[in-house]
Amino acid sequence: MKEATPTEMMTIVAARRLKNRATCFVGIGIPSMASNLARLTHAPEIVLIYESGTVGAKPTILPLSIGDGELAETADAVVSTPEIFAYWLQGGRVDIGFLGAAQVDRFANLNSTVIGDYASPKVRLPGAGGAPEIAALAKETLVIIKHSSRSLVDRVDFITSAGYLDGGDARQKAGLRGGPSAVITDLGVLVPEEGANELVVEQLHPGVSRERIQEATGWELRFSDTVSETEEPTDSELSVLRNLIARTESARAR
Repeated sequence: MKEATPTEMMTIVAARRLKNRATCFVGIGIPSMASNLARLTHAPEIVLIYESGTVGAKPTILPLSIGDGELAETADAVVSTPEIFAYWLQGGRVDIGFLGAAQVDRFANLNSTVIGDYASPKVRLPGAGGAPEIAALAKETLVIIKHSSRSLVDRVDFITSAGYLDGGDARQKAGLRGGPSAVITDLGVLVPEEGANELVVEQLHPGVSRERIQEATGWELRFSDTVSETEEPTDSELSVLRNLIARTESARAR
């Protein structure tokens, strides 16, 4: 089978971190792709929740947005958005929040609001949506982002969704639950170091050197004492992912 692309590698690595029967609050895009890959492979009983109110969604194609009818048609239940946030998220019923962003910094804070100064930005981004609440209240957060020095920065231009704020116990002092457990990129996996909560490299994808991931990062990286190499995707994982993407593209072309 054709070798995995960097995006496929990132998606598969993220999917592997999702456990069967977990309740996962999913963002659109690659988080949705990885979550549905997990559902179609090793985690068939994972409960996928989308912000629009769909609980237990099982889309056959990837949704364009949280309002995509595919989510409602395949869900176990459709509830109001306030119920999603009040009963599920604030009620402590979400195991994993799965988010993307435009920027992530060394303490896993996320920015999806602006690039540059808030009052006069270079780029105005789509904004927060439900991400701040997901990042604050889920028991655990996974972040997925393409790796570059523009996306992995020393300090985000704007904190849309809290990671570990200034590091250490800052998140705990702010009264926030959980926190990011991993930042998964197309080069490797970074995790918060115990105590300091600064991101350190735990895993490198095949063919990625320490020098390469450092060049693509906006701060001086540190590495775990036991940096491992990512296990290659299996033929089954690649086949399921590629079929999901092909079905989606075919459906959108009609």
